[in-house]
Amino acid sequence: MILTGLAPDPRRPDYRLVEVDRGRFASLPAADLADLNLQVGAEISARVFERLQELADREAALRAAQRALARRAHARFDLRRRLLQKQHPPAAVDAALERLAQVGLLDDVRFAVDYASAKADRGRGPMRLIRDLLAQGIERRIAEDAVRTSLATADVDPAHAVRALAEKRSRQLAGLPAAVRKRRLVAFLVRRGFGGAEVRAVVDSLAS
Repeated sequence: MILTGLAPDPRRPDYRLVEVDRGRFASLPAADLADLNLQVGAEISARVFERLQELADREAALRAAQRALARRAHARFDLRRRLLQKQHPPAAVDAALERLAQVGLLDDVRFAVDYASAKADRGRGPMRLIRDLLAQGIERRIAEDAVRTSLATADVDPAHAVRALAEKRSRQLAGLPAAVRKRRLVAFLVRRGFGGAEVRAVVDSLAS
């Protein structure tokens, strides 16, 4: 294999367009290529080509991750899972995610707080929020702290939230026998992430 091109990428000045055997290989960071002693017209050793492939895989994973984050925020575990499903090599995915974390574009703590705040405003209870965050790979401690922080910041009182939801749902269930209405009301509130004594008290008062 011969290196037949090594030119600045006009779209990204700190990248170089690498051409091998007169075919486009990849656009790679100039800083990562500096220690490879690449010379146009020279043969590429197996060791150097392996390194070029690693860099190309990482860049592909990085760009895929950036596109995903441009659409919406992701937890690190969830984004890693998605990239692996798209057949990006694990080592390339981990390197790409680490780079994003270093520049502040991937932050599980910030993601968890933002997610909990947005979903709490839509009527999800603390248990549901924590369960959803855990499913996306957020550590339990981070998830619990995020839910606590988001509810406090938004001044959301779970007791008031569960009563408001219960009253609305109870009106929709009007006309059903009391026992059926109570059972469905409890199931609805549990799905929304509420539970405990406050749910029992609200349901008893509305479905009796």
